[in-house]
Amino acid sequence: MAPATPQQTNKRSKPTLEDVAALANVSTATISRSINEPDKVARATRDRIQQAIDKLAYTPNFSAKVLATNKSNIIGAIIPTMANAMFASGLQAFQEALAESGVLLLVASSGYNSDSEFRQIQSLLAHGADGLLLIGSDRPRSTLEYLQARNVPYVISWCYKKTKGQLYAGFDNKKAARNLTRAVINAGHKRIALIGGVSAGNDRASNRIAGVKQAVSEQRGVDLVALVEAEYSLSAGAAAFDRVIAEGSKPTVIICGNDVIAAGVLNRAKAIGINVPAALSVTGFDDINLATAVDPPLTTVRVPQLNMGKSAAGLLMEYLENKQMPASVEFETEIVIRGSLSAPGVD
Repeated sequence: MAPATPQQTNKRSKPTLEDVAALANVSTATISRSINEPDKVARATRDRIQQAIDKLAYTPNFSAKVLATNKSNIIGAIIPTMANAMFASGLQAFQEALAESGVLLLVASSGYNSDSEFRQIQSLLAHGADGLLLIGSDRPRSTLEYLQARNVPYVISWCYKKTKGQLYAGFDNKKAARNLTRAVINAGHKRIALIGGVSAGNDRASNRIAGVKQAVSEQRGVDLVALVEAEYSLSAGAAAFDRVIAEGSKPTVIICGNDVIAAGVLNRAKAIGINVPAALSVTGFDDINLATAVDPPLTTVRVPQLNMGKSAAGLLMEYLENKQMPASVEFETEIVIRGSLSAPGVD
């Protein structure tokens, strides 16, 4: 039997607003209010409309909704990478908080590149984003001027600065790294190596490096014997470890810019027979799940990802609702001591 031609195929037409109105026995205006301003419609009427929508598989017209309310109920988020878990928990908390208000989250990544971030900002705004979540404060002035000229509400997270005219929900990376380094020094270490993240265009990485340097400078007899920058990957962490060892600086501890770098260091140390922490201690930063999956578990900085994400969503929604920037929120970090750190020469 020959297949039906397109002309012979009876395609079901998409249900319309009028179809829903007829089935629910209400006006189209009542349906629009039920979708866009549900608090203004009685619960029983909303339930009847929803039953009609479900039965007909009706999808509201997004463009019409935007025109009616001048709001898309879309928020955009641009994170540096989706390649590892350092932003996952915070972004999940951000999305869940938005969803409670019926707001959709669109996510893009910049690859730690400011030009790419700017293109993603343009794209998200073109898709109707009412506001943005941005990571870190290091971006070109031209990007900030673009956002300001268009009155785009945005919140910056994973860092914190006392900057007038910008909204933050984050933590002080320099202070967190300084506190971690002080804990390392208090454990007895005087020869410290640092494998930081790539600092160019990344204020979180550069501030963590600055925090380590500050803590070292405060203590007489303590030296930063090696400083290497590496991308946030296991292989880059391993390669940076090889560089530190090749320099012959003989550190007793390696402080790493994040947990992924630290895991790469641990793997490489184990592969060449260096015992951690008996011969060399290692620390990370972020306290992602990987920190407890490696052997030994990582001493690290616990970043308040869930609270940051939830707070960032709340601040941005308040900003959008009141048309006025709320006060920024600074979170504290926590040093988590695990098996990868001990006194020099102590297992």
